[in-house]
Amino acid sequence: MTSVEDMQLETAVTSPSNSRFERWGRRWSQTTAIAIAVNLLLVFFNLTYVPLRHIYQVYLPGLVKLYDPLKGIEPHPVTQEYLEDISTLRATLATADFNDLDVERQLADLRQQSTSLIDENPYLASGQITTFARLKRRIQDFTDINSADRAFQQFWRADYLQRIGWPTAEQYIDTQLVPLLQRNYFRQTLPTGQFVDDFWRLDIVFIAFFATELLIRTLIISRRHAEISWGVALARRWYELPLILPFWRWLRLLPLAVRSHRTHLLNVENLIGQVTHEPAAYLADRVSKFAMVRLINQTQTTVRSGGMLNNQQADATYTRIGDSAKLDQITDRLLQVILLRVMPSVKPDLEQLLRHSLRQALLGGDIYTGLRQLPGFDSLPDDAVDGMADYLAQASVDVLAQSYTDDEGRMLLDQLSREFRQALGQELQTHANSEELQDLLSDLLEELKVNYIQRSEQDNPLTTLQEVDVLDQQTQPKHSPR
Repeated sequence: MTSVEDMQLETAVTSPSNSRFERWGRRWSQTTAIAIAVNLLLVFFNLTYVPLRHIYQVYLPGLVKLYDPLKGIEPHPVTQEYLEDISTLRATLATADFNDLDVERQLADLRQQSTSLIDENPYLASGQITTFARLKRRIQDFTDINSADRAFQQFWRADYLQRIGWPTAEQYIDTQLVPLLQRNYFRQTLPTGQFVDDFWRLDIVFIAFFATELLIRTLIISRRHAEISWGVALARRWYELPLILPFWRWLRLLPLAVRSHRTHLLNVENLIGQVTHEPAAYLADRVSKFAMVRLINQTQTTVRSGGMLNNQQADATYTRIGDSAKLDQITDRLLQVILLRVMPSVKPDLEQLLRHSLRQALLGGDIYTGLRQLPGFDSLPDDAVDGMADYLAQASVDVLAQSYTDDEGRMLLDQLSREFRQALGQELQTHANSEELQDLLSDLLEELKVNYIQRSEQDNPLTTLQEVDVLDQQTQPKHSPR
């Protein structure tokens, strides 16, 4: 999740030399992560408050009274007056009957307000069209009248309420009408046309805390590392910038995930792996194909240009690192390893090979055949031939091994090596050999590229990514809870 530099910066702050300060730094980072989590919970509560306000009204009415002013929410005058008139009617009916003049007047007011309610649709401003439709459908179903206006007119009549019974009507009002009427509200707007939202009054406390913590942390990093300026330290923590921005607050999920993972409060590695599983698999497959094809194409270009076989023909834009005679140095080093380290290890086998070869050469040579024809040499024993072969084999090995340590011998070997390289280079640079080798290498690279693409099309990238996940799980260190 985090780069090596970020982990080093985190260590610079949270791992001082003193163990007490180390524990304090870790606890502070954990405290900051918890503060981010608390702030994020408030952010999501603020984002979902208006859509879920009717639920809070039922279960947490005290919270609604406290939070409505921050969102600029106040009771809608039309529905609020309607609810007040219903309360007045209920209070009047508690001491009077339907023949009372006050009851008749209050029922008439409710019929008039019902007409205004249907015509004006006070739910439109708050975007509660479905609530308004539910209100009309309920009164229509209860009175069995298709028109909502006529249904309300029928419901708020004394004879109708007497016929169904006031207890039944009162229960219906409490359970079916009042909750929908209480949902409606009026929300204040700014001169720009946006709704009032004073959540910043709560968020400013967290923003100040996060800004101070980020400033102190980056200053400490820039002081501990002379090569890192304060601006660079701040840029490396770009993911913490949403903590101090008064908009797009939901982006604070990113710094929360990073902090929680670093402080081991929460292991989000597996979660991120599952979320990005398929996109990462196919993206990695595309990137690997691109990288392989580009590498092979550049190698083919270098081979076709002849620069690989001849340094003098290399492109002028080609950048060389160090000595240009690196191949000569590699050859010289290989000779040292072969003569001083490898040959002593295989000396017995090499002597045996040379002994056999020299013995066969002596026995089959014209000199040995001529000596056997001379008087006294016809019975030359085989031991003499073996002894001579042993001496020549051992001498050959010792000469090769000692010649590289001797100044004159080394000079002769260097001359031989140089002449060998020059002769080989001249032969390779001839037009016929050069073109043939370039064509062969280019065809080999093209064959490798085509076969790699074909095999990659047959392989499922998800299977490869699963193998990577298994390897990550096997190599991932176990963090003990702190």
